[in-house]
Amino acid sequence: MTARQFPNPRTLFELMKFKRPTLSARTRRLESALTIHDLRLVAKRRTPRAAFDYTDGAAEAELSLHRARQAFEDIEFHPGILRDVSNADTTTTVLGGTSAMPFGIAPTGFTRLMQTEGETAGAGAAGAAGIPFTLSTLGTTSIEDVARANPHGRNWFQLYVMRNREISFGLVERARAAGFDTLMFTVDTPVAGARLRDKRNGFSIPPALTLGTVINAIPRPWWWFDFLTTPPLEFASLSSTGGTVGELIDSAMDPSVSFEDLDTIREMWPGKLVVKGVQTLADSVALVDRGVDGILLSNHGGRQLDRAPIPFHLLPEVVREVGADAEVMVDTGVMNGADIVASLALGAKFALVGRAYLYGLMAGGRPGVDRAIEILSSEVIRTMKLLGARSIDELEPGHVTQLRRMVPVHSA
Repeated sequence: MTARQFPNPRTLFELMKFKRPTLSARTRRLESALTIHDLRLVAKRRTPRAAFDYTDGAAEAELSLHRARQAFEDIEFHPGILRDVSNADTTTTVLGGTSAMPFGIAPTGFTRLMQTEGETAGAGAAGAAGIPFTLSTLGTTSIEDVARANPHGRNWFQLYVMRNREISFGLVERARAAGFDTLMFTVDTPVAGARLRDKRNGFSIPPALTLGTVINAIPRPWWWFDFLTTPPLEFASLSSTGGTVGELIDSAMDPSVSFEDLDTIREMWPGKLVVKGVQTLADSVALVDRGVDGILLSNHGGRQLDRAPIPFHLLPEVVREVGADAEVMVDTGVMNGADIVASLALGAKFALVGRAYLYGLMAGGRPGVDRAIEILSSEVIRTMKLLGARSIDELEPGHVTQLRRMVPVHSA
């Protein structure tokens, strides 16, 4: 029989160490978020439906986004063993500069709609983490203010070539003057995708007050307080160009953009030039032949053409064909550091995250973005160590098998 005794209070106190309570509600909810999916749930609770769905949603039936995320889940890792992985070096060189992690923040429009700190929070958090931040043409913080928010970090600028070419040329010059080192020429938006969640929500910029939006806002007064007591929402880099918000959106989608426009921008821009939104091998080859520095395989987060190619599936063949001549990057569907590691193993030079950062922003402003970066970074490090990789350079295709659910049907 097991001998029993009265518990010793001293022993109990040694075993039971009470955690010091956290007084900040924001800190508590961010600390409780262990994954990007957790941050998404917090963001959904705290953000009005129209703003949350603008971030969370995609085009039409949202098949492109679903398939992109499924592709990252449908992989098998092959770890190496008996390697000293006491330390994992996540530093990488991309587009002529260093990044402390193999991912950066993707360009997103209307960012202050999600939470009023917007791009300032994103740029500041990226600078603190030592990773690049990308500002959208349709960003709600100006080129110059982003440079001030991230004065010592790497800032990239995403360019829509607008119907009025002089507006785009002016943005290129401003980005150069502000010290941005990389330009992302976007090619997947000849027209706007059909984002049905936004239509069903009656989404508009600025938000229109309807009975539905008022009812939805009642349990989220903090969002409306922030929105109504901070500067008006606008496309900050375009505020001096004239036109309403709707007119500027329409102007940004130009079906006449061509390779000649790319050549013009290449002549204007002294830094690194990346083409964003590439979705075929043939276009990747054509772009490398025109001298671009980088290719971003992307279907715009599933927000343009539904049923578009899956960037992660396209990655290996593009790397094989053009990886020696241009830096191949990937986005769309990245929700875990393991997604980033899998991409690097298959040849990607870098990954960009959009929604993952915005979920953090909606969940807690700048600290929420810091938390999103922290979560992804810890997942990258842990996955690398479990694979037996001590540096980015040690990741290789043998670490990953892509398991495909959809196999192309070839006609006879």
